[in-house]
Amino acid sequence: MAMKDYSDEFKADAVALYESTPGATYKSIAADLGINRATLREWVLRDRERRGVTAGPAPAGQTPTRTGASPSADPDERIRQLEARVAELEASERKLATERDILRKAAKYFGRGDELVRGRFQFVDDHRDAYEVKRLCEVLEVNRSSYYKWLSGRKARVSRQSEDRLLAERIREVHGESGGAYGSPRVTAELRAKGLPVNEKRVARVMRAFSITGIRLRRRVRTTVSDPAAALVPDLFQRDFTAAGPGLKYMGDITYLPFAGGKFLYLATVLDCFSRRVVGWSIADHMRTSLVSDALRMATRTRGGLDGSTFHSDHGAQYGSRAFADLCDQFGVTRSMGAVGTSADNAACESFHASLKRETLQGAHDYGDAATCRRTVFAWLTRYNTRRRHSANGHLSPNEYERRHHAVKTSSHLAE
Repeated sequence: MAMKDYSDEFKADAVALYESTPGATYKSIAADLGINRATLREWVLRDRERRGVTAGPAPAGQTPTRTGASPSADPDERIRQLEARVAELEASERKLATERDILRKAAKYFGRGDELVRGRFQFVDDHRDAYEVKRLCEVLEVNRSSYYKWLSGRKARVSRQSEDRLLAERIREVHGESGGAYGSPRVTAELRAKGLPVNEKRVARVMRAFSITGIRLRRRVRTTVSDPAAALVPDLFQRDFTAAGPGLKYMGDITYLPFAGGKFLYLATVLDCFSRRVVGWSIADHMRTSLVSDALRMATRTRGGLDGSTFHSDHGAQYGSRAFADLCDQFGVTRSMGAVGTSADNAACESFHASLKRETLQGAHDYGDAATCRRTVFAWLTRYNTRRRHSANGHLSPNEYERRHHAVKTSSHLAE
């Protein structure tokens, strides 16, 4: 269900995304945006025409002096004593040097818990040609019989490690395609969709072993400022963020987008409760009512109308304004609002914005400059609809989830 009437803001962001993506093709960017390749090409060429553009070893410590032996008066005997002492010290130094060398090489093998023991066994096995097994086990404080028992399971272990490395390559591919955002559940769903029957616990274990991780949440900043004078709007959702079909229930919120210099852009979104598809959004450098109004207008164009639907939000002044209420009336939308100061009453939107910033900032404090901020968020929003797997949809993307719903509905009507 592609949008039929694209706003100037959407077109400008699409062109900016294409022009700023190294090695981009019309086909790849259009697929992410969910639009036709020819449409994107036309926008880019039109924009270019408007702009007039053509296409050492550690130092040894001091050796303590030997006590209890008196020097001999005979010069030859004295020389023999000194030579014996030198030989003794050299042997001690060789022993210490060997221990230092073993421990220095073994450090990278050590982990925590059971991995610590297995790492020591692996080190002994890898260096048994350079040092005696007995000496290695003594220095690393492991039992020789335990090492040989571990060694007997080599064949099965090598086979499992080989399979894990192959799986890790597939996981990295999926993880990279998600922008480094997917954790083990979504990675598992993606691998299964590609025909690889794999257990989620195994995927999680391999991801830990190969240091493949998703992105963690950052602390959020409050953007909701309620208007005490706003008319009372009932809570029609009661924390039920599900819907029987697309186009029935929507929810919206505003979040901040930090960029360099302590400045912000602001994003307003409209999400469909059925598929979690983001059907409308707007990005601006202000939080005036026009920000949320533009997002609702985009939702109207995306769906071809919102008549008869319900829109849920928090008690932000923008959503409680007379201008926004009039716009909802114009589109035939019934408003719903959660309790004042209760984020759980709009939890699904809060979660959506948290995922957006977690996956686009990836631990950074800001997006850099304003243009990069807008371009990055625009790319994520469009890819979210077309490709990103959503747990609430059985790990299908919002667009695919709606497509399958319409296919089932059509088949049922034909059967009747």
